[in-house]
Amino acid sequence: MYVQRGQFGARARYQSVDLASRIEGATPHRLVQIMFDELIKAIDALTVAVRRRDLSQRAQRQSRALAILNGLETSLDFEKGGEIATGLAGIYRQARRTLVQACRDDDAEAIAKAGQQLGEIASAWSAIGERGR
Repeated sequence: MYVQRGQFGARARYQSVDLASRIEGATPHRLVQIMFDELIKAIDALTVAVRRRDLSQRAQRQSRALAILNGLETSLDFEKGGEIATGLAGIYRQARRTLVQACRDDDAEAIAKAGQQLGEIASAWSAIGERGR
């Protein structure tokens, strides 16, 4: 397949603008939803990169997924969230450990499983937002 020079750069710029426009003016709940969306995309791409043994993409996608997980954890309000916030922090930490170990082991299935589990949390978060409307 032939790809014109600069095509991937243009795509990345478009995705960046798209993400920025979704973030601008978003409610705090919607911001977390966007973070979950981006996390799931990063984990899906990481799974593919590990399966393909693409070290460059694997490093980029792993870094992105870990940064988003860290962002989700640091956004938790432990005073208001209580046990739920504490539980989510533990889930995010475990997901980071799983992703790091799975990348070391070239275990795409473990990455995909972590993505599915985080996807369930993302779905629940989305449902909470829909009820709040």
